[in-house]
Amino acid sequence: MEDRAMMAVAHPKLGLRPFLPVDAPILREIFRDSIEELTADDYTAAQQEAWASIADDVADFGRKLSGQLTLVATLEGSPVGFASLEGKDKIDMLYVHPAAVGQGVAAMLIDALEKLADSRGAAKLNVDASDSARGFFEKRGYVPQQRNTVSVGDEWLANTTLSKQLAAKREAS
Repeated sequence: MEDRAMMAVAHPKLGLRPFLPVDAPILREIFRDSIEELTADDYTAAQQEAWASIADDVADFGRKLSGQLTLVATLEGSPVGFASLEGKDKIDMLYVHPAAVGQGVAAMLIDALEKLADSRGAAKLNVDASDSARGFFEKRGYVPQQRNTVSVGDEWLANTTLSKQLAAKREAS
């Protein structure tokens, strides 16, 4: 038996990679678990279930993720979160497994999406953040623009559109 296998990891290694179609089932679980465990203070059980049901069809969920620029965060090689960029300037999804919250996963994902959006020429990045995620985005410099009410199944969910300016100045080509 190798000694390395017995050694404790003092600082688990976070990684980042592109979404692969094989990731859809585990990302679906991360999506559902994060909604169920992290949004109860802001949404009713019926609202949470309607929201989580978006991923009931794993094939549809996988197609949605494949159709966007989706990044997967890993901890010691296992997926623990994901984020997706719709078009060049809209964060569509950001979900982190409850067990990985507070370890820098969401910040790493958003940093990467901001850099990618900037490199694609986006002047600002927009997100429709849940009430549960709004504070995270505001701490990162996103500014509230408007409140929204979204119909999901038979439920109505509130969120807030926030935006953040990206590159302060661009070099003239």
